[in-house]
Amino acid sequence: MPTYTAPTKDMAFVLHDVLDVENEKIPGYEDLTPDFTSAVLEEAGKITGEVIAPLNVVGDKEGCTLENGVVRTPTGFKAAFDQFREGGWTGIASDAEYGGQGMPYILGMAVSEMVSSANQAFGMYSGLTNGAYAAIHAHGTDEQKQTYLPKMVSCEWTGTMNLTESHCGTDLGLMRTKADPQEDGSYKITGQKIFISSGEHDMSENIIHLVLAKIAGGPEGIKGVSLFIVPKFMVNEDGSLGDRNGVAVGSIEEKMGIHGNSTCVMNYDGATGYLLGTEHKGMRAMFTMMNHARLGVAMQGLSQAEAAYQNAVIYAKDRLQGRAVTGAENPDGPADPLIVHPDVRRSLMDQKSFVEGARAFVYWGAMMIDRAEENGDKDADGLISLLTPVLKGFLTDKGYDMTVQAQQIYGGHGYIEEWGMSQFTRDARIAMIYEGANGVQALDLVGRKLAQDGGKHVMAFFDMVKNFISENKEDEAIADFIAPLKQASKDLQTAGMFFMQEGMKNPNAALSGSSDFMHLFGHVCMGLMWARMAKAATSALDAGTDDPDFYKNKLVTGRYYMQRQLPATGMHLARIQSGAENVMGLDAEAF
Repeated sequence: MPTYTAPTKDMAFVLHDVLDVENEKIPGYEDLTPDFTSAVLEEAGKITGEVIAPLNVVGDKEGCTLENGVVRTPTGFKAAFDQFREGGWTGIASDAEYGGQGMPYILGMAVSEMVSSANQAFGMYSGLTNGAYAAIHAHGTDEQKQTYLPKMVSCEWTGTMNLTESHCGTDLGLMRTKADPQEDGSYKITGQKIFISSGEHDMSENIIHLVLAKIAGGPEGIKGVSLFIVPKFMVNEDGSLGDRNGVAVGSIEEKMGIHGNSTCVMNYDGATGYLLGTEHKGMRAMFTMMNHARLGVAMQGLSQAEAAYQNAVIYAKDRLQGRAVTGAENPDGPADPLIVHPDVRRSLMDQKSFVEGARAFVYWGAMMIDRAEENGDKDADGLISLLTPVLKGFLTDKGYDMTVQAQQIYGGHGYIEEWGMSQFTRDARIAMIYEGANGVQALDLVGRKLAQDGGKHVMAFFDMVKNFISENKEDEAIADFIAPLKQASKDLQTAGMFFMQEGMKNPNAALSGSSDFMHLFGHVCMGLMWARMAKAATSALDAGTDDPDFYKNKLVTGRYYMQRQLPATGMHLARIQSGAENVMGLDAEAF
């Protein structure tokens, strides 16, 4: 059975050596000392490794079952969820006013990475609740906040987001779910939603659904969509639970992966709902939830790659197969371990350099959210808005690729369920689809985010990279990081100029290259992260660290990324510059 050990040392390296969190001028960051974060990460590592991870295979094999309108979660899930709740882990980054720990979002993201690596399906129950909490916290009335948030922070009540309908996914303006206003200010919600993660289960007393619906007489399309709070059980004035609301699970979806999470068809039959935010402005409130969720999904790309990589390393060191081409390295045994073979090393280096770079990228993104929300920093808000589709799209695409590579290390055993490696691949696959399919993320990046605020934020990114290169151009210790980063950034700027010059004349020329641009951008961000990590590692070595091997290995891994992965920016640029004709040349009938 696969195992998982939280990479707490690498997490601490990113938080303290690279991001220097305790010296950031963000409220709450002054408490993020190495001793404090170490204590939190170590305890989180224990519960995820010892309690949650062993249930990953259980959830995959058992799945969820629907019995008389109630979803039963896999064996052990409820007991583990209770233990997780009672430890305060569900509200680690939630507002202390509503019972949360009040810690910065970045620390919550580190804990979430562990939970997701240990058991992605399990982590989704609290993860979606955190997203629903964020939407109510940002857009709810004081009464709504007092009614729902304390119980959601503790996960005594969990939360969902209800967007998709059978005939519309990305194009939410086509939705048919209706909201009829009532004299008491509530609404009656009628319609059906599909693909609702954690839509029904047995691990919480109540489930607070956030449902997109249209109020009769409102504007057509997406401008007529509103967001509603629809509890599974009505909440009395004293906070106790009342009657069952008019919402019920219709069925559980049979899925490729994340079997331990209940993905439901939800039927709303005149259910009582309460407007969240403003009429016809539902997407504004929902995007509060979705932007947090998209960074969380980016983290899932990292988390599944991390868990798969850990197990691939164990197997590569244990499995005896063939002899090293340079001579036997295990002469007393019948064969050498797999890890002696160059192509196995290449695969493991692909995985290692990805997960370590992705961790820095995700935590940096979380820090930008903290800076935007706690300091009201509009520049940070604009930058994370620009980078969210890159984080989500690039890290989940590449994270899935890394789980495939980890599975490949096992050869035929990777294809046999007994070894458990296929679960990482199957679970990682959904991250490329939900919270906005990756092709849509790429379209959003090129079609909307690049030009946002007159291109201010992408120019700020280029300046950030340029300044880092300029500040470190004389540092010979990281010269082999600076030169590749400079070339990759140049490729990204050249691609942006191509879009500006060709996109106005032929929009297809830009949109045909959108996925390549998203990946090009992702590689540049990872290159920047690796350059920053290299600088931090050399500084630690110069200062006389008591663990020089950790930092030397960090530099070797980073050089691999810069030499073996970052040159992909040139390939993506060439594809972008080829334009739209090769993409759009065939008539639809020719397919």
